[in-house]
Amino acid sequence: MLTFEVLGPFEVRASGQPVHVGGRLPRRLLAMLVVGEGRPVSEDILAEGLWGDRPPRNPAGALQVYVSRLRRVLPGSALQRSVGGYRLDAPDTDAGRFRDHIVRARASVADERHAEAYESFEAALRLWRGTPYEDLADQESTAAIRAALVEQRDSAQEEAAASLLATGEHAGAVATLEALVHAAPFRERRWQLLALALYRSGRQADALNAVRRVRTLLAEELGVDAGPELRRLERRILAQDPALSAVGVRAPTRGDRPLTSFVGRDADLALLSRLLGRHRLVTVVGPAGSGKTRLAVEWAGRDAVVRLADVADPAHLVSAVAAAAGVKGFTGDPYEALVKRLRMHGKALVLDNCEHLVGEVGRLVVDLLDRIPTLRVVATSRSPLGVDGEHSLPIGPLAADAAVRLLTDRIRAGLPGWIEQETDHRDLRRLADALDRLPLALELAAARVRTFGVRGLVENLDDRFTVLGGIPHSKMTPHATLQEAVAWSFGLLSAEEHALAVRLWPYEGGFPLEAAGTAAGLGTLISLVDQSVVTADTGGGSARYWMLETIRAYGRYLDEDPEGTRAAHALWVRELVTRAESDLQGVRSAATMAALLLELPNLRAGLTHDLTHAPEEALRAAARLMWFWIRSGLLAEGNRMLTAALAAAPDAPLGDIVRAKASSAGLFYFTGDVTTARRILSEANRAVSAQPRYRGLLAEVRYYQALVQLPGGDPAIALDASAEAHSIATEMQTTWLIAAASMAWGAALVIAGRPSEGRHRLRAAVRLADASGLVWTAALSELMLAQTLLDARSEEALPLLRSSLRRFLIEGDLSNQLAVLHNGALALEAADNPADAALLRDVVHSHQARSDIRPAGTFLQSVVPQGWYEGTPPLRPPTLDQAVAVLTAETRTV
Repeated sequence: MLTFEVLGPFEVRASGQPVHVGGRLPRRLLAMLVVGEGRPVSEDILAEGLWGDRPPRNPAGALQVYVSRLRRVLPGSALQRSVGGYRLDAPDTDAGRFRDHIVRARASVADERHAEAYESFEAALRLWRGTPYEDLADQESTAAIRAALVEQRDSAQEEAAASLLATGEHAGAVATLEALVHAAPFRERRWQLLALALYRSGRQADALNAVRRVRTLLAEELGVDAGPELRRLERRILAQDPALSAVGVRAPTRGDRPLTSFVGRDADLALLSRLLGRHRLVTVVGPAGSGKTRLAVEWAGRDAVVRLADVADPAHLVSAVAAAAGVKGFTGDPYEALVKRLRMHGKALVLDNCEHLVGEVGRLVVDLLDRIPTLRVVATSRSPLGVDGEHSLPIGPLAADAAVRLLTDRIRAGLPGWIEQETDHRDLRRLADALDRLPLALELAAARVRTFGVRGLVENLDDRFTVLGGIPHSKMTPHATLQEAVAWSFGLLSAEEHALAVRLWPYEGGFPLEAAGTAAGLGTLISLVDQSVVTADTGGGSARYWMLETIRAYGRYLDEDPEGTRAAHALWVRELVTRAESDLQGVRSAATMAALLLELPNLRAGLTHDLTHAPEEALRAAARLMWFWIRSGLLAEGNRMLTAALAAAPDAPLGDIVRAKASSAGLFYFTGDVTTARRILSEANRAVSAQPRYRGLLAEVRYYQALVQLPGGDPAIALDASAEAHSIATEMQTTWLIAAASMAWGAALVIAGRPSEGRHRLRAAVRLADASGLVWTAALSELMLAQTLLDARSEEALPLLRSSLRRFLIEGDLSNQLAVLHNGALALEAADNPADAALLRDVVHSHQARSDIRPAGTFLQSVVPQGWYEGTPPLRPPTLDQAVAVLTAETRTV
């Protein structure tokens, strides 16, 4: 995980190690995006911040190049383009951590935990290394942000000193405050605290002198008198007010906290404190083993937490809460005694493990909050209490780096001599991910490293409940094993909820809403989300759901018919593929590609199941995914699946076998094996040409047969095949194939030596595809039209390539994006722009090395200059985004 340090010279770090993000301008650009704190920063503001009044000729294009460079070092989609400009998604900054520490410290002050408060204030202040946003010191727009951060730091210094003073460390506070008043002599609160520290150290004369020093300073330098607080303190020192002494100061202790370190939940702890500063009821919600109890204990102390896991009978709820809250020797109604105790106690009420008593706890909490206006309640539960005024704090898996830190910390606790080797970090990350990064599972795994080793644990997690063993004796959880903890959640489900939870375990990588099935299933799914058995991600365009691997494993353990459940999942996958087949060739192709990429783990699981149990179904599904395999760049995987399915289903119907072979031919074409592609399609044509019932399939085969003749095949075959495909498609009113066959016909005319006619038909194909909403066909038609114009050095070639690239980007077609970039490199080389041509070529070369895509020499351009894609690609090649920025710069012509 990347962190951004802005409280001093700007730095980027990954796992504590510095990350190089480029020269001055990329660093400055990234710093300006961090200042936005997740909000979009307009291109105009970014350009002004980078270049001031001396911008380049094309600032938008130059900005996009720098953005592309930054994306090489930023994770995933962290740097996003939005309507308002560019935004950095939720950057983790030392400024944010500074504020979180301050919130945590102030919450500790409010609870009179002054030692903890001082530690938190000091942790916040240690993050400072200099002037905030030092690299942007010349930018006026950051002046207010810098000033606000400096003020927060100055206030934190004073609050830290006050906390130190409250612990009874008077001498240490005096030393700290002497330095503070020297650094900022006009901040009166520092003088007040210094005088108080001196007084409590038995130095009453020095305390009085400190007050008089600041009064003289203010009068001489500013011409003002001290404020009322300082004057009042002076009078109290003169009167030797007993309230100024340190009587009653309690040295807080962490004895009521667990002995193990608290890892990975500091932000959640700070957020819990913030929520309780604003709201009276906060419920910490999460799945089994996510650390809800530990978070509550870390916030309140172990002795303050009311453990409800042992309360099986709702009738005993009030008595149990009263006893835990310290109600003793009462007579009469225990509820009234509890109310009286809570009023006198003045502390928050923390109720742990409420999920099995949600209704009863909810009613109790509502009444207590009504009876005691000052009361605040923290509940932990696997589902919300569902009452008015409740604010939920959902917690789930730890962040990846935090999970590895927790594993490492606990392994060293059990094996003091353990030293992490270079290969261990990767294995620790794999282990953490396999265990859903759940704290309980990670702690159990760490204890098993002495038996299995890290890699051995990863390899034996198929039987995770046995391997992880029992939970050490602790007051933190009522369960003896991880399996018991998960079983507790399943034991609270209704029959319908239990059945759906078991039905969902085969889904890999999550599932969409429709996987829940009927409207009744939807309601049950909502209930499973509420109870933390299923997790919902609502951050994208549509909601997606998944089960943690540990919960999936328990669902499989409970399943009385796992083969039947897997078969039902495979059926769902087949139905998904059937719906997607026509959409991949129509107006919904981009959305369908995006949806299939999300479901790729499910596609793999379903196809793998069917290869063994329903090979003919696997054959049909793999063939229907032809354009998904091509456009996603998964050519080798698609061909492996098709080859396996053809071998497993030799007696499948002729139509299914021919369609699968035609699909395989398309994949061979894009891997550069044109000879095999042509042979397979010739055989497919012979197999169905005389079969009237396969006329629609024949049209597709002939269309593909025309395409694979490009660029150096037989013009006569290409002309005959494209014309026949167009004729059948028109006869059958197959919209996508009419436009596609028209495109293939135009290409066939070009290789037949009739370029003028071919270009005319290709332009017509673009118009027809646009009119029908067929973005992919329009993109490929533009690519081939541009290829016919490259040799003629026409200025129309690059605008066509730019338009084609934009369309292929929308469609998510990696194979053809690379084909456009290859042709763009040829165009730029011809235009005497070898540097940009080399950048595009390096991107294509690096993708070729990582996949089976061979985009050079496809369609109507057979030229591959000698040496372009030979040897090893660059170690740190440019990104696809950089290549897109170069090719789409509007000033370029050929």
